[in-house]
Amino acid sequence: MNLPTTMGERAVPLADGPAPWKPLPSAQWCALLSQFADGNFYQTHAYGAVSWGERNLVHLCIRQDGAVRAIAQIRTARIGRWWGMAYVRWGPCVHRKDGSWDAEAFRAALELLREEFVFRRGWVLRVIPNIFREDAPAGPARQILGELGFLEHAPQAVYRTARVDLDPPLEIVRKRLDGKWRNQLNAASRNPLRVVEGNDTELFDRFMVLYEEMMARKRFDTTVNVRDFRQMQERLEPSEKLRVALALHGDQPHAALVVTDVGNTGIYLLGATGEAGLKSKASYLLQWRMMEFLKAQGCRFYDLGGINPEGNPGVYHFKAGMGGSEVRQLGRFEAAPSESARRLLHWAERIRKLLHRLRR
Repeated sequence: MNLPTTMGERAVPLADGPAPWKPLPSAQWCALLSQFADGNFYQTHAYGAVSWGERNLVHLCIRQDGAVRAIAQIRTARIGRWWGMAYVRWGPCVHRKDGSWDAEAFRAALELLREEFVFRRGWVLRVIPNIFREDAPAGPARQILGELGFLEHAPQAVYRTARVDLDPPLEIVRKRLDGKWRNQLNAASRNPLRVVEGNDTELFDRFMVLYEEMMARKRFDTTVNVRDFRQMQERLEPSEKLRVALALHGDQPHAALVVTDVGNTGIYLLGATGEAGLKSKASYLLQWRMMEFLKAQGCRFYDLGGINPEGNPGVYHFKAGMGGSEVRQLGRFEAAPSESARRLLHWAERIRKLLHRLRR
């Protein structure tokens, strides 16, 4: 369909080639994102600015009759002088909080992105929709992607997680917990633990201390940089701030976690447990507190931050007891000016990952 569109609200032409677009200011983008149920942390201005650099962000906004129908934050990555990639992580957002998932707007957003980045610039466009295969929009979304020439890439790497339904009353949510998990929660509740919650930077710093102690103890290899999340916390708009919770015994932290409540799905982002917390079962108490918090904020689901039964069976067992359902994201899709351009991008990414591992 031909919806009136704007890219970054205003195009800024440059003399040396196709025009990029300036990103919208953080507060303005936050106001747009807050209108969508499928808005999420990975579409926040702060996440994009810290992860990819503010100058590499592009914002898409599609309006009709004064109402915003679709939005997307895009990372642009130039590879050489004339070629590059555009990347939409967990977007475009097309499910308004006052409506339902909008297939028409989803198609319009993809058409505009394809027109700009694939046809005009000759880049590869990669999109990871914020849709799970088990949800109703999955079928229509996959059909639209296919009709527009998007091909699925790396299906083996699709995001797999467990998702707790927070729609029922809390007593029902609690009854759905695995019996052993609920027993551990009851035991933690009887322990003299004090839970401190908030979104200020000082509380995040206390989380970081426990997190880094845990990582040093476990010697666990991860690509997560907790200091990036601290920068994001400083840059997030007030309504987007990460929720930090610490379980304390006196002044000693036993466990801590960090969640986001942007959109209708809360996401478990980071967690840490100290030696004492393993005995006090503090993580059980904090996870339940976060379910209470997210439900109070109006979240429909709680995404437990990914599962890996083969690679991390201990954490999988813990999350499996929380009464959620296992789901898989729709996938990673690409549109390219040619198959050779797609293959060249994949080759460049493999080389970059190899160099990154060697540096580490």
